[in-house]
This record gives sequence, structure tokens and C-alpha cells, in this order.
Amino acid sequence: MNFSDIGRVGAIEALYEGTPYKAFDKYGAALESGSQAVTRCKLMLEGTDFNLVYFPLKHLGYKAVTIGVGQIYAALAHPDAMDITIGVSAKLDYPQIKELWEGMVVAAKEHGLKHLGLDLVPSRNGLSIALATSGHADRLQVARRPKPQSKDLICVSGPLGAAYLGFSLLEQGAADYEKNRTAPDLDRYKMIVGAYLKPEIEADALTKMEDLGIVPSAAYLADRGLADVLKQLVRDTGLGAKVYADKIPFEGNTFELGKKLDIDPVSAAFNGGEDYRLVFTIPILKMEDFRHNLQTFDIIGHLAQNDVGAVLVTPEGVEMPVHSQGWKDDDDEEE
Repeated sequence: MNFSDIGRVGAIEALYEGTPYKAFDKYGAALESGSQAVTRCKLMLEGTDFNLVYFPLKHLGYKAVTIGVGQIYAALAHPDAMDITIGVSAKLDYPQIKELWEGMVVAAKEHGLKHLGLDLVPSRNGLSIALATSGHADRLQVARRPKPQSKDLICVSGPLGAAYLGFSLLEQGAADYEKNRTAPDLDRYKMIVGAYLKPEIEADALTKMEDLGIVPSAAYLADRGLADVLKQLVRDTGLGAKVYADKIPFEGNTFELGKKLDIDPVSAAFNGGEDYRLVFTIPILKMEDFRHNLQTFDIIGHLAQNDVGAVLVTPEGVEMPVHSQGWKDDDDEEE
């Protein structure tokens, strides 16, 4: 099938066949008493956010939805619905969009979305994906959220830096293929490449914490690197933040690949971006429950007095100020 054969409406109806979602569903969430709505938006552009030379379309669809629900989790809310608008460029036809959509449906089902809306529009500037995600937060949980305190633990939901290294390896491979027509050998680093192409977020992490009575004092989605998160954390809490270099989790072969690409993995973790990990601050009194029941998370640091600022502590105990793109270092205000 091609778009010219079935048209826009027929294409959308065909994409929904075999999924648990309905085409053109006018979804309106009826929030339960005691809940409040949370919404987030995201735009992904070809050439800026992804390169179709090496990005499998099914992985791209999965990643797009994962990013959308990750924004809701970072608001300490549960995702309910997502509306997606795909800008279709002339080089893509129905089979390619179907592949993209299949990845979106897989991720939507994993995260329990009740509604997945879709529209298709033409694009003259390459493939684009616009996401509007909504969810709900329990008002009682919101009211119970503790005020951030010095010594609250900084926790991250998985390895950092791998996505940027995977992206760099793919970009290098694409350049080599363009020049020499030789495909790169990615098998040795497939976990690192996968961290960029298909990031995953634990769907029930927030529910586990709620069941345990653990309420984070702050929460973020690490999409622009850990440095950006720490800057936000210091700005929002009025406190300092310390992260310890030897506590940062890394994928296997990360340092080997970093040496090959001449990229410091710690720098990749702080400034590389694209990891899409959840970062929570947890009251220190909840440390044992948290460590025992949420073992996919790593404790990498803690909040501190406000005069500390955002710092990286080396294994030798040296405290290095954290810098992040998009921030003014003189007054810690976003540009």
C-alpha cells in the first residue's frame, strides 16, 4: 500500500488495525476524584533529533513514545494518553510510517496508555514527530511531597553517557560508509548503541515507590545530560548538589568505546544528553527501602548546603563545579 492508493484517512485507519487503540477516538479523560491532570509536549525533527541513515523506524517510534511518557513520570504522574502528529516527508510512504507506528504502539502498550491518537500531515523538511502526552497525579501524593533537604539522595534510573557514545559511534559509522562504503561493526557495542536508539524507562517505578510510601522531593528526566539536571535541581531547591564520579553507573564497554572515540564517559554522562533516565531526590530516611526495592536505580550523590552549588566530586575528593550548555555560570540562570 502507498499513500496515493489509500489516502490519509485510509492510512490512519489501516495503521490502527490489530492494535488496542481506536482511530479518530475523541478521548477525554475523566479524572478520578483526588487526581490532577499533567500534560507535556515534545517535538522531534529529522536532522536535529534523529538521522534516518541509521535509525530504524520502529526504534524511533518506540523512543518517541518513551520520551513522552518519561516527561510524565518526571512530573511524578502516571501517563494516560498521547496524541501524535507525524509530519511525513516525500521520501517516506505508508510502509515506512507503518514501521514507525508499530514501535509507537509497542511502547504505548508497555506504559499502559489508554489512548494513542494519530494524525498525518505532509512535511517539506523531513520527518517530524510532535507528541502531546497527558497523565494524572494523585493529589494526596502531591500534598505529601516533602520539601527538599540537604542530604536528600540523588538517584538515577540507569547508566548514563551511553546514549551519546552510541550516537557518536553511529555518526562515525555513517561518515565512514559515505566515504568508503564499509559498514561499521556494532556488535561489540550493541548495548551502548541501543541506549541511544531505543532507551527504556521502567514503567512501574513510580507505582513501586508509591506502594512503599516513598515520595521523591524532586524529579527530572535526564534528556540533556546530568549537568543540566543538577543545574535545574540547584535552581529549583535553593540547595547545593554533589554527585560522585565513582558512583555514576555506566554500561559495559563504555570506557573502552570512550577511549576509541576520544570521548570521556564522565563528560558524556554530564553533557551528552539523550539518556532519558529518571533522576529523583529521595529523603535519606527512605534510603534502605529505596535501595532494597528499586535496585535498577543508583544513588550517585546528595543535596547539600546552598553555598556548595552543583559539583562533581572526583575519586580523590576534589569538588569540581558543574557547567552545562544553556546556562549562565555566573548566576546560574538559564539563558
